[in-house]
Amino acid sequence: MNKTKQRVLLGMSGGVDSSVAGYLLREQGYDVIGVTMKVWPQDCISRAEDKCCGPQAVADARGVAHTLGIPHYVVDEADQFERVVIDYFASEYQAGRTPNPCVMCNEKLKFGNLWSKAAALGCDYIATGHYAIVEHGAVTASSRRREGAAASHAVLRKGIDPRKDQSYFLFSLRQPQLRRALMPLGKMTKPQIREIAHSLGLKVADKIDSQEICFVPGNDYKAFLRSHLGENEFHRGEIYDVNGNFVAEHGGIELFTIGQRKGLPGGSLRPRYVVDLDPATNRVIVGDADDLACEQFDIDRVNWHPAAESVDAGSFQAVVKIRYNHPGTIATVTPLENNRARIRLHDAQRAVTPGQAAVIYDGDVVFGGGWICRPASTRHPERSEAESKDPAMIA
Repeated sequence: MNKTKQRVLLGMSGGVDSSVAGYLLREQGYDVIGVTMKVWPQDCISRAEDKCCGPQAVADARGVAHTLGIPHYVVDEADQFERVVIDYFASEYQAGRTPNPCVMCNEKLKFGNLWSKAAALGCDYIATGHYAIVEHGAVTASSRRREGAAASHAVLRKGIDPRKDQSYFLFSLRQPQLRRALMPLGKMTKPQIREIAHSLGLKVADKIDSQEICFVPGNDYKAFLRSHLGENEFHRGEIYDVNGNFVAEHGGIELFTIGQRKGLPGGSLRPRYVVDLDPATNRVIVGDADDLACEQFDIDRVNWHPAAESVDAGSFQAVVKIRYNHPGTIATVTPLENNRARIRLHDAQRAVTPGQAAVIYDGDVVFGGGWICRPASTRHPERSEAESKDPAMIA
């Protein structure tokens, strides 16, 4: 190998995006090694053939690697995936929060645990088929003070294709991870990617993009939780409306998310939505669409990117996305102690959901992000006089 040629470990899911990423990296002069993570046990009945963890995905990735003339390996990450992603996914629902497993997988596995494999293979970078831009070489005053005049950082930006941008899922990556990350698709659109795949004769050129969580068959997370946890682990309780009226009993707080409309028991002249979940009492609170509006919330475990150093101390204005498919809305962001921040939305938004990520942008630059907290004063329906006198009745 040419000693000046940098080696990159490419995560290959068997889809068209990571396949074309391999071609682009090779054309840019990198020595590319393809790796597919096997994240489900071989005998798992939930594993779907066409998912990124299924056998067909491995076969597709291997076929593309052969066409591109690059080596390909399969890395068994099933145990780590179970502990880091699956257990997190289930425990968040049990806590009355809605998880975001893709963020966790990117941070802990794709750009985390996989680095030990990359380093063992002598790689300088890890690359993926994400639609996002990582710019290397930016310098800030603080990085210069900490690490010397030559210190630099990586800037995370939105991909130019607004329909495919995945920077939201990458907000939690730290600087050591971003500095060794390559994302060659960020400045391209999906049609361009498919056109390249067709020109190369790749069999995955027209492979349909998955719109589901890779480990949840049929996107039925409730069935997955029943299989993974078992019925006895569900936290059963009661449903109340926002005025304190009892509506019905429910089979588990895990089966509800903020903003949910379908599957709610009890008749009502107006559509009902889940507006709050109280894990302390296992109560589900339902209300009208107006009850979903939220103007302010806190986030914790905030990961600030160096780009945010450009703002003045104290509050600043930015655009915040409260979920992946959210267009973003203007907000005032106030950093707090203990890696927290307060988000005040200039226009109230519906279904701000604890457990989801809120990502902060300045234009197309990611300033940082964190995890939406449940308000300290969780909305409770009015309790009976007996309950108010006997706290044991509330638990």
